[in-house]
Amino acid sequence: MSARAGIVVTGTEVLGGRVRDRNGPWLSDRLTELGIELAHITICGDRPDDIEAQLRFMTEQGVDLIVTSGGLGPTADDMTIEVVASFTGRPLYLDERLEARIAEILKPLSRRFRNLNFDAIRKSNRKQALVPEGSHIIDPAGTAPGLVVPSRDGIPAIVVMPGPPRELHEMWPQAVASDAFEQSAAGRTDYRQSTLRLFGIPESEIAETLRVAAVEIENFEALEITTCLRRAEVEVVVRREPDAEETWSELLQLVSERHGPTLFSRDGSTIDEQVAELLSGHRVGVAESCTGGLMAARLTERSGSSGYVAGGVVAYSNEAKASLLGVDTDLIERHGAVSPEVAEAMAEGALARFDADSAVAITGIAGPGGGTELKPVGYVCWCVKAPEATLSRDVRLPGDRAEIRDRSTTVGMHLLRRALRGEDAPF
Repeated sequence: MSARAGIVVTGTEVLGGRVRDRNGPWLSDRLTELGIELAHITICGDRPDDIEAQLRFMTEQGVDLIVTSGGLGPTADDMTIEVVASFTGRPLYLDERLEARIAEILKPLSRRFRNLNFDAIRKSNRKQALVPEGSHIIDPAGTAPGLVVPSRDGIPAIVVMPGPPRELHEMWPQAVASDAFEQSAAGRTDYRQSTLRLFGIPESEIAETLRVAAVEIENFEALEITTCLRRAEVEVVVRREPDAEETWSELLQLVSERHGPTLFSRDGSTIDEQVAELLSGHRVGVAESCTGGLMAARLTERSGSSGYVAGGVVAYSNEAKASLLGVDTDLIERHGAVSPEVAEAMAEGALARFDADSAVAITGIAGPGGGTELKPVGYVCWCVKAPEATLSRDVRLPGDRAEIRDRSTTVGMHLLRRALRGEDAPF
């Protein structure tokens, strides 16, 4: 069995949802890259009893390594190091070298803010230089140092890291390089992971394919498979050890045979990455209403220096569609602002307004109110024009406003991908 780890994210602000946990998923990826099995991720508030309860739980689960993030600041509610010291039975001591290092980091603050009492600040931050005996100290990227506390007496090694993601990311390599980390992760495995992405099928179809695979593919149980529905796409993540490569190849072949047209990514690349590559050398204009500019934002996010996004128009009112995109008001009157005909006219308008060779237009009813029996909330129309093809689609999407907007941009991305590839059928 591979070395196993647990992650404890501390912070009342994270527990209460005011701050989104970015450290747990990031650490999970890093541990997987190292071949360490992740057993649990927990989140707790800044309360000593609760932090100790998480450490005890992880220990009882038999993990080899615990990674904590957060609770290393100078204020009274930052208690992680004290709790770790108590839990591991290691007395705290003041590390003078670390104290001096923190003081050097703090000096620029006194120059920037002249009313600050540097001696008072240094005294407050002295708390951050208290470390459990026998710990490996990781120099701070901010003011908070990290620690690797070696395993002892049935207690796993504990890696103590700061909460701010930038600091954690910078300090992580030092933690991994420590002897205590290496010893605790001695049993790690060389995991390999692949991601398949499909669009245009329900998750139940993949579930049926996996049931077939379990019967037809020898050693299928050697594959660890997770599926999830995300942004209207089905994501299949397959993790295995090196001796299961043939099994993985057979599964890939089976999925390709059963779902070929909908399997748009065999290498884990996202639809956004694929569209960005296809748009090289093109100029794309965007016209949207119900998505409120999210389509243009999603395209722009990956345009980088290539700058293929020529521009975008967010036009909710009929007057805006007419004045900004040149949509015929009679066309809107005949078919309605949310219609395939108006979506195509919006795409034509984006091509002309931005002197583009490709365009994406989206018009729909995202709610929460509005809609009719014929065109209810969730009814969305798309038109994508590219040099190689023009594709249109209109469907009713489930969900609330945020979900409808998110799924609408995903459908737009997939239509644009197919149009740029010269595929004349939407999906």
